[in-house]
Amino acid sequence: MVSSHFGDVSYVELPAVFHLSARYQQDPSPEKVNLTIGAYRDEAGKPWVLPVVKQAESILAADETLNKEYLSMSGLQSLCDGAMRLVFGEGSPIIMENRAVAMQTLSGTGALHICFQFIDQFYDGCKDVYVSDPSWGNHKLMVDRLPRLTYKPYPYYNPQTMTMDVEKMCAGLEAAEDRSVVVLHACAHNPTGIDPTKEDWKKIAALCQKKNFLVVLDLAYLGYASGDYDEDAWSIRYFASLGMEFFVSQSFAKIMGLYSERVGALHFVGATSEIAHKCLSQMKIIVRSIYSNPPSHGGRIASLLLNDKLMRTEWEDCLKQMHGRIRRARSYLHTALKMANVPGNWDHILSQNGMFSYTGLTKAQCEVLIEKHHIYLLKSGRISMCGITETNAKYVAHSIKDAIENAKEN
Repeated sequence: MVSSHFGDVSYVELPAVFHLSARYQQDPSPEKVNLTIGAYRDEAGKPWVLPVVKQAESILAADETLNKEYLSMSGLQSLCDGAMRLVFGEGSPIIMENRAVAMQTLSGTGALHICFQFIDQFYDGCKDVYVSDPSWGNHKLMVDRLPRLTYKPYPYYNPQTMTMDVEKMCAGLEAAEDRSVVVLHACAHNPTGIDPTKEDWKKIAALCQKKNFLVVLDLAYLGYASGDYDEDAWSIRYFASLGMEFFVSQSFAKIMGLYSERVGALHFVGATSEIAHKCLSQMKIIVRSIYSNPPSHGGRIASLLLNDKLMRTEWEDCLKQMHGRIRRARSYLHTALKMANVPGNWDHILSQNGMFSYTGLTKAQCEVLIEKHHIYLLKSGRISMCGITETNAKYVAHSIKDAIENAKEN
């Protein structure tokens, strides 16, 4: 038998969201429902390639001047410029002062990875990374794999009231060491679907200033919270108005339907233009050590949608359609739950926003939904609202009722 250098490596289970989606694909039940993956689905529960994306691909395919040469380490400059204007606003002072820099990344995950690696290597403050409890699971996975960073949760969600507890959040962050790193969801919080109000954001930003925190704003769902990307970018632009240094991790997966193209951007706002560009140069070296440069196809699509006026308008209409479809899904489920007399108050389904809902279902209830009713969701009770349709809402509601009434709690 040949000996292995890796005999002590243990098998690790896939993250639950991928494992459950794989189970869904293999499930022969005609009533199965997938409420796991955070990806947009149309009224028929099918993936949607935006018409304007198809148009952009046709334009690119017909352009004889394009080639498959490598991009630079920071990607397409036209995409970076368009992304900065989208996030910070047309005519933003930080753009005019050249204090904002951006690079194309492998979606939002890649942006966060580059950001955390840069902080791990170069940040001279406290390397505790504070993230909301709960949060997107990949935040912890990325932070835990870097040697000098320490993942620490801060309070965010009150399960009794199913609301955000801003006072507890601020108290938790007040106790953090000065100059710690704080990750904030800019809008459409994943997984709760609950965002701070503008007054809450002002309190949070004031605390971050007082404690001299390094802020990382995670922006995966711009436009999904309100249907208006300017409104959803309010928190970022408020931080920019305060003169703070901060990062923004941006994804184009959800907002343009470019999931498999892996298109994103990492933005950094520096104290000065010189500092911002020095930091960008180091982030480019990190990219060089991992994947050298980002792919061009998805970046060119996103660039067209951001920078061509007609295509920008069409994309904005698509974004509003996706937001409207998710709002209708919330209404379908809320109505069905009430009609089925499901125990409890379900108004939080309507008050939450974005792609996800934190239902309040227990682990045992989720297990009944999965094993008995073929409804796949995370055992935290988080569901992707895109999996709810007018057709399946009644079945989901009746299944939730059965789970609540019959689940055996440990």
